[in-house]
Amino acid sequence: MAGVETIWEIKEGAGAVNFRHVTVAGGGVLGSQIAYQTAFKGFDVHVYDVSVDAVDKAKQRIERLKPNYVRDLQATRDQVDAAEARIRYFTDLAEAVADADLVIEAIPEVVDIKMDFYKKLGQVAPPKTIFATNSSTLLPSQFADATGRPEKFLALHFANQIWLHNTAEIMKHPRTDEAVFQAVIDFARAIGMVPLPLHKEQPGYILNSLLVPFLEAAQMLWVNDIADPQTIDKTWMIATGAPEGPFAILDTVGIRTAYHIAHAKGQAGNPEFEKLAARLKSDLIDQGKLGKESGEGFYRYPNPAYTQPDFLRS
Repeated sequence: MAGVETIWEIKEGAGAVNFRHVTVAGGGVLGSQIAYQTAFKGFDVHVYDVSVDAVDKAKQRIERLKPNYVRDLQATRDQVDAAEARIRYFTDLAEAVADADLVIEAIPEVVDIKMDFYKKLGQVAPPKTIFATNSSTLLPSQFADATGRPEKFLALHFANQIWLHNTAEIMKHPRTDEAVFQAVIDFARAIGMVPLPLHKEQPGYILNSLLVPFLEAAQMLWVNDIADPQTIDKTWMIATGAPEGPFAILDTVGIRTAYHIAHAKGQAGNPEFEKLAARLKSDLIDQGKLGKESGEGFYRYPNPAYTQPDFLRS
């Protein structure tokens, strides 16, 4: 597979920043997808995670992505293997970012965890490195000071199943340098995304501003025992013609992400979300039901009930 054909440079007093080496911090469901998509488009990629076990799981996720590229993008076996070969794995943050031009953070949606990460990252990353958060709901301005380089920090958010749902929402905060903003827009395009620039901060960007209230409404129907997940999904699918309902979407997003969002809102004083977080934990997470990645969430995979011919007829 061909390498990167174009390099973007941000002219600065200290020289130029070349987008060649990308580090993805966090090898979870979406982090592994970001890493593999970036490598598939010709970039050298480092994946950082906090432990050997976490890194091993990231490797397994990336290995499982390869057949999707063959099936959905008609990639050749040589191409998917070459992409995997461009990825290296690290548990030492300083080593992972030693030559990074861009770090994409995809760690848990917990303020304290992200804050601690950016403080450490800012101390070990080279001055040239741009930082981007893939946070689903948190704002880059919450962490800008912790990075130590607010002008080189912004949000870069991807949708799940990145190789198919190829959106990249790029959101700056008030102190993001305009050249950095444009360079990340160009980078998103280079890895096969459709760049969607946001010029002001908005919790949830565009996609999650629409999606999260929908998913939360469905979860409230469930947690308050109004209806079970299959009935809720069935209602949505029949009434709108959608191929999936909200609980099928939650399985793709990952139950842990839904839990972290609900837990944060519960901690902020919302008792309904506190109840939701507790139910997600007890009924799903504690049972090892993490969504598609674990083979079971609200549905069992690889053949979930909502894909069966009689699901909408009974």
